[in-house]
Amino acid sequence: MKLTDAVIKAKTRALHALAKDTGKPQKLADGAGLYLLFTPAGGRSWNAKYRISGKEKRSTYGQYPTITLAQARERHQEARKLLAEGIDPGERRKADKRAAKMAAANSFEAVAKEWLAEYGPTVTGSTYDHAKAWMENDVFPWLGRRPLAEIDAPEILDVLKRIDGRGARHTAHKVRSKISLVFRYGIRHGYCRSDPARDLIGAIPQPKTTHFASITDPAKVGEMLRAFEGFSGTFAVQCALKLAPVLFVRPGELRTAEWAHIDLDKAEWRYRVSKTGTDHLVPLATQAVSILRELHALTGHGRYVFPGARSHERPMSEAAINAALRRLGYDTRTEITGHGFRAMARTILHEELGQKPEVIEHQLAHAVPDMLGAAYNRTKFIKERRAMMQIWADYLDSIKVGGHVIPLARAS
Repeated sequence: MKLTDAVIKAKTRALHALAKDTGKPQKLADGAGLYLLFTPAGGRSWNAKYRISGKEKRSTYGQYPTITLAQARERHQEARKLLAEGIDPGERRKADKRAAKMAAANSFEAVAKEWLAEYGPTVTGSTYDHAKAWMENDVFPWLGRRPLAEIDAPEILDVLKRIDGRGARHTAHKVRSKISLVFRYGIRHGYCRSDPARDLIGAIPQPKTTHFASITDPAKVGEMLRAFEGFSGTFAVQCALKLAPVLFVRPGELRTAEWAHIDLDKAEWRYRVSKTGTDHLVPLATQAVSILRELHALTGHGRYVFPGARSHERPMSEAAINAALRRLGYDTRTEITGHGFRAMARTILHEELGQKPEVIEHQLAHAVPDMLGAAYNRTKFIKERRAMMQIWADYLDSIKVGGHVIPLARAS
């Protein structure tokens, strides 16, 4: 007699009681070898006996009612087809489980998490957080469970198009780069043999170039520097405001600066540029050293030059400089941003002070290949850069005083 849910329900109490009293499992047959097994502990599972190579074995298809009667019959029918082909369904199921487990271990998400663990210590916290968020929000939902070695370029392109489609073209390019890094990690560790993301360079159009807001008129720069002197926020943020135009490093590098990397006696700041993976040296003008010595009395006992407002174990917030500029009345969309000090320095150093472009670019830590193909050397032009940084700091002092520009010697 074929089973029905009504029959199972009607006989469940009696068969459970019998199994408990006798201490032996009880069976309720469905036909073709499939039966529902009632255990003394109260469980109900779908089972079937079969013989292969002269040995009797048993298949288990799952617990009832999680696995319905119809599902159990379907699984049993698939097992019988395998038996007809001389394949042991139990061994096939074990092989499928092993393959699934291996695929999960080699999935894009699993490998990407390994890569993130390696990537994290090499970059700033914000860079890591962005990469992690992109993976979790934009990549894992679509590629996460796929075995790394089976992912092809069209699949990745679908992910990038989805990001581009919401108007985040710049993010789409960043995500392609990060996906490529995951595949390169996978190649190194034997998870895959190629990087399909590399073939997608140029597949998404380049975003329109937008320049960071910046002030390059000397008179307006002087006005801004005088505003910094009257800043009423915290002393640490005021020092960051004063140092930002003098040092013109990337905002993330300034806010995460560590005292261990600064030598005030040698007037040098050495650190690793996360964007390019290169070591960088910033010669400190006397004005910069003076500001840092005064700040050292306040924050020198900790790790960060500019610790966070809530915890000294973390650096200053990404938004702190721009928030301070807005507090002083500057529009960070159209006038000046923390990043805009770099454009300001580059323009005025070249156009007003006649400094050599290659010296400026090296101080900006930009990759500028030389005749020997070296993209960047932290000590190249160091003599010229030391002189330039002092000329620049003196120039800023000159335009800050009284709002007029004091002529300085131009570079030869």
